[in-house]
Amino acid sequence: MEENVRKELEILQGMVLNWKRNYLGWAPSDGGGEFLARELSEEIETHVYPYIRRMYECNYLTQSEVNEFLEGCYSQVEDLHNTLVEMGAKQRNAEGG
Repeated sequence: MEENVRKELEILQGMVLNWKRNYLGWAPSDGGGEFLARELSEEIETHVYPYIRRMYECNYLTQSEVNEFLEGCYSQVEDLHNTLVEMGAKQRNAEGG
């Protein structure tokens, strides 16, 4: 993989991490914010996936590189979901439920 392609992937990865942080900040304090993980997934599908697909079509990335990158993106979605579920469980426990 060329250095400029690697830098572009790092920028995209940084965008996904920023989105994740923002969604986490928007989580309702009383729990129930799991929908935010779906929103992050939609952001990736709308903005990142087409860009990555085009990089593949132009032979800047191999299929395995695409798969690896997207797995990393979607692992952030899973991590956000798990964090939101955990936050909701902590809130319910604090309320005695």
